[in-house]
Amino acid sequence: MTVKSVATILFGCAAFAAAFFVIELAAPGAELRAGRARIDITPPLSLKPSLGGYGDRMNQPATGVHDRIFAKVLVLAEGNRKFALVTVDALGFAPPVKTAVLDRLADKGWSSDNLMLLASHSHTAIEMNALNPLNTFHVPQLGLHNPPLFEVTMKLLAQVVADAETELVPVAVGTSSIKLEGWNRNRRIPGGITDPELTVTRIDRLDGKPFAVFVNWTAHPTFMSELDMWFSGDWPGHMQRTLESLIGDDVQAMYANGAEGDQSTIARPNSGESHWERAERYGRDLGIAAWGVWKGISPAPHPAFGFWREEIELPKRQWHPNFKETGGKEYGMTEDLLREMLPKMFPTRTASVSLRLGELVIVGIPGELAAKLGLEIKRQTGAITGAKHPIIGGLADEWISYILPIEQYTLGKYEASMSFYGSTLADVIVKGALAGVENLQKHMQSSKQASQ
Repeated sequence: MTVKSVATILFGCAAFAAAFFVIELAAPGAELRAGRARIDITPPLSLKPSLGGYGDRMNQPATGVHDRIFAKVLVLAEGNRKFALVTVDALGFAPPVKTAVLDRLADKGWSSDNLMLLASHSHTAIEMNALNPLNTFHVPQLGLHNPPLFEVTMKLLAQVVADAETELVPVAVGTSSIKLEGWNRNRRIPGGITDPELTVTRIDRLDGKPFAVFVNWTAHPTFMSELDMWFSGDWPGHMQRTLESLIGDDVQAMYANGAEGDQSTIARPNSGESHWERAERYGRDLGIAAWGVWKGISPAPHPAFGFWREEIELPKRQWHPNFKETGGKEYGMTEDLLREMLPKMFPTRTASVSLRLGELVIVGIPGELAAKLGLEIKRQTGAITGAKHPIIGGLADEWISYILPIEQYTLGKYEASMSFYGSTLADVIVKGALAGVENLQKHMQSSKQASQ
């Protein structure tokens, strides 16, 4: 039996603020072109790279590589306008990362306005604070800045963006979504709100040959624990490899997380006791499910294309009253440390970048958003834009905090202890992101009218 026939069977079972920049819509009939590239960002162990996500690792260097981690880029262009969608097998991005990448692309027409970084949130990828020049606090639980690793990684991220636009081809685009109940759970509230939507965007050459596929699914990649010390993309890495194998034709699969601040996976049935086995099984099954969605999509040429960056002024930086009980304890944070750290490492402003591509709208959120908030943004984005498939691009461009509804912030626990802008942060981020969506829609409409 072939891999695809097995996959078909499995899928059959599984199926049960101030604006900074705008790109205006091109004239009707304009041709959308795309380029792509990938690069291996798995660090040499000689650089003593640490893994991110668990303070209990105490910044110990990784001891091996289970599977390689990658950065992948899809460049979209109409006329002289372009946008880079960058997905990375990464825990997240410290605020200096995007600036550092753009500094290395200064002569190539890229800016914070037309480039979006999206992290998978793998807890077996490079420690986020190892790639943070602002991290001068020598706290092992937080991760220690690693300058040689920073230079190597920034160079690779800039290189893959530049590589992706060297050859652009005309493309058609289509998106579809399904609900996968029982694949994720609310880790803060048993039986609480989840986002079970799997969204797949298919990008083909105009001759029908597959070119790229972009998948959005909402859950923490945390099958591995603090005791697992090998690099891995976790289940998102396995999902992308499975999808590429099933589609074939040298397609490039890409993945972005959603509003995963309170969302965890539910292990697949009979997936074994090993963390590695469970991650691989989950990723493989999700890849098969995504392949089933992909097969039903009929891409169309000349999709709507536009983007917008909305700058957001953040509330006063502060820590949660109960931070010492959970996150503060895990990451070795004291009130004295936070008094010094917050002004240095946490920004006073952030931004939400939104991208419209056909019936897909990605709303970038610079942190870990709770699912309740993500669902509301998706609902309102659909109403504002008329797009059938709005999604959250979680951990977009920079990690500022967990972002929780006020009642969840008040409740406390780990996620609240890792939220550093007080109880009003969620309201500020949601309003700012939706203002960006409204401005995107407004300018696309006015541009369309002007071109008619």
